[in-house]
Amino acid sequence: MRSKTLAERAAWQFVAEEGGGMELAAVHPVAVIGPVLGPDDPPSLRVVRGVLDGAAPVCPPFATSWVDVRDVADLHVRAMTDPAAAGERWLASAGRSLRLVEVARLLREQCGEHAAKVPTRELPLPVARLLSRFEPNLRALRPQLGQDFDATGAKAERLLGWRPRPIERTLADTADSLLAHGVLRGG
Repeated sequence: MRSKTLAERAAWQFVAEEGGGMELAAVHPVAVIGPVLGPDDPPSLRVVRGVLDGAAPVCPPFATSWVDVRDVADLHVRAMTDPAAAGERWLASAGRSLRLVEVARLLREQCGEHAAKVPTRELPLPVARLLSRFEPNLRALRPQLGQDFDATGAKAERLLGWRPRPIERTLADTADSLLAHGVLRGG
């Protein structure tokens, strides 16, 4: 996160000092998911893949906002082509924050038998914090445990006409593509 913040600051500074009339718009996506184009295993989808694989018997207690990679691309195009976007920062988020256990529930609803290993319960926060001292996957989530990272793309919707897909559709498309490309083994 720090490197992205520093890079954006440098971009704004460059445009202000040496841009020669150049315009800049910054697009900030929340947790990006969506269908894969091949058998890659992108880090951004490891949470979804881990839930579908049943890598953990329970979900860690945190929530974040999500967005489809296709909608992020659409917002980038709008930010490059709509004059209203110049000089603005745009948040790409497909709606309210969802707890990981809610994402798991949606995957169960969307994916049927392929979601047989999806956990149905959330790890209690005190237990998660204790385990995060020893368990590497939870250690990486430690700053997010118990947090709700709610974000809205309402500004982009209102001013640029951006319309993100429903997260339910994105989750189903993501799971289908992981199965189709062999990144995820069937149920």
